[in-house]
Amino acid sequence: MRTTPRRSILLLAVAATLLAAPTTTAAQDWAKARDEAVANLQALVRIDTSDPATGNEARVVRHIQDILTREGIESRYYEKEPGRGNVVARLKGNGSERPLLLMGHIDVVGVERDMWTVDPFAAEVRDGYLWGRGSQDDKGMTTVALQVFIMLKRANVALDRDVIFMANSGEEGNPSIGVQFMAEEHFDEIDAEFALNEGGGIEDVNGRTVVAVATAEKVSKGMRLIAHGVSGHASRPRPDNPIVHLGAALGKLESWQYRMRLNETTREYFRRMADVVDPELADLYRNLENPARTAEVQEKLRTRDLSANSMIRTSISPTIIEGGFRSNVIPAEATARLDIRALPDDDPQWLMEELRKVIDDAAVEITPPGRGRPVSPPMPVDSDLFRALERAQQQVFPGGVTTPTMGTGATDSSYLRAKGILAYGLGVPKGPEGSLAHGNDERASVEGLGRFVRFLYQAVLEVAGS
Repeated sequence: MRTTPRRSILLLAVAATLLAAPTTTAAQDWAKARDEAVANLQALVRIDTSDPATGNEARVVRHIQDILTREGIESRYYEKEPGRGNVVARLKGNGSERPLLLMGHIDVVGVERDMWTVDPFAAEVRDGYLWGRGSQDDKGMTTVALQVFIMLKRANVALDRDVIFMANSGEEGNPSIGVQFMAEEHFDEIDAEFALNEGGGIEDVNGRTVVAVATAEKVSKGMRLIAHGVSGHASRPRPDNPIVHLGAALGKLESWQYRMRLNETTREYFRRMADVVDPELADLYRNLENPARTAEVQEKLRTRDLSANSMIRTSISPTIIEGGFRSNVIPAEATARLDIRALPDDDPQWLMEELRKVIDDAAVEITPPGRGRPVSPPMPVDSDLFRALERAQQQVFPGGVTTPTMGTGATDSSYLRAKGILAYGLGVPKGPEGSLAHGNDERASVEGLGRFVRFLYQAVLEVAGS
């Protein structure tokens, strides 16, 4: 076959790429990278940054800055409130593509110490796991991002994009001192085309590795139900007892589900996951929008797959009940706090109207939700970054599958998406126990951390390397 000059050039370029890419990655000592990441994560976990009890993110930031300085990397410190710091560092590219931001938050939720089997801030390595608060959420992600950032510098990788690293504070309780502060007051330091943050996950499903990449997330909206009545002696039961009315209202919410709706992220998630999960669950996934089976499918998902049930609708969970002060007094008021995770495009006013119809009790007041985090449409699954993640999965987790997913929680990515950054969520690989973020005995697999370093490095190298 005769080869044209243009085709010859193309073939040479492809051959050069195939030869060059493995050399860059094979030169890495992955065992050493894993051990360094584990040691760094231990150091971060041992600094208690419970939010808001201790804060202390500045101590973690200074530790990270010491690591960066030893690697010859300059970094900048940003602080809105004393002790609640953020750090940003940058590896310069040739500027032919817009930057890539690697990030993670360094505050953690508090702990119930009596419920842990280990010291939650000792960062003990036992049974192949690193135990401690933040090992999954989110010091694990932060540490792996830092490890990849350092490895790019050591390898002197030629970059088409600047690669930016950020460790930020306040995600668990007050993003106004962390990512919101950076987005509003120092956006030039983190402006990028793409960002990789927390929000997704890696886990084994029926013997296959599933890399779930968060391309969308629900919106947290707090609301309250307030039942009003007349106080009185408990020996004379009253029909307007607010505790009774509140209990009835919550019972109605428990037996009611908000309307189901899919978006481009969740529709693609269920399509891809139907080829991975067990046959019974696959049948439910494939028939979510089948009008002949809608009621049956949704009711089964309600109990069989809590995550899937939350992904397809705005969810409502009562979390705190307040009412009464003595056992022999009927109170004048009782309150329930609702944790509402709304689909990105659900109308809060429409939600309140639906709640009023379901509760149907003039004695129960429904307070409107607060402002909440920014809302954005799903991120594209045909972007250069998503494709790079798919190819990295094929290399590091062969035989697995990469799928977009919608986070049922909330992350800092919402503030970046609102500024036009295409932000995608990843996560430290989960063990057979599933996600332990915010839970007792939170821990991360040592080998999983090592594989995550390699996976993230491969993806970053492809999307940012020259």
